[in-house]
Amino acid sequence: MTKFRHLIWMVMAAVGLMLSVSQGFAQQPDVGDQPGLLPDDSVELDPEFRKQTVYYRTTEAPGTIIVSTAERHLYLVQGGGRAIRYGIGVGREGFQWQGLLNISRKAEWPDWTPPPEMIVRQPYLPRFMAGGPGNPLGARAMYLGATVYRIHGTNRPDTIGTAVSSGCFRLVNADVTDLYNRVPVGTKVIVRQKPEL
Repeated sequence: MTKFRHLIWMVMAAVGLMLSVSQGFAQQPDVGDQPGLLPDDSVELDPEFRKQTVYYRTTEAPGTIIVSTAERHLYLVQGGGRAIRYGIGVGREGFQWQGLLNISRKAEWPDWTPPPEMIVRQPYLPRFMAGGPGNPLGARAMYLGATVYRIHGTNRPDTIGTAVSSGCFRLVNADVTDLYNRVPVGTKVIVRQKPEL
């Protein structure tokens, strides 16, 4: 019986330790969301993540956006076997997803209201932030369906090519403004985890 009690106490201690570690981890600052930080325009993107026209084989119609989270690229299909490729930041582990959506809304210098589930994970975040250079959504946002996810700019250009967001796709402000000007509301957006074979 003593061994059984000892085992129960050990299990309870282990569970308590795991819960305290997971809660502490959940509330650590997200390096990708720094409200109020002004963008550092001197950041130079790795050549792989700079906007460029590339050869791109797809059966999707011109004007379709294809997000490849594994590659950290967003493609705007141009037709004729070409696409404009942008470097992006994607969702960190546990916040990556895939699917087919449409752009449901567009906004210039959007306000930011972190969703409730984000506030639970990161209680230090503001409940609302007006649009502007220090806003984590950056210069433009394109809202994806009825989800909390967006394609948006950033006040952290150094995060392009990384996986730090809560599931949104971020571009440098110049690139998101370019994309915003090229696509209308209703644009088809395909999000893929793995490259198509």
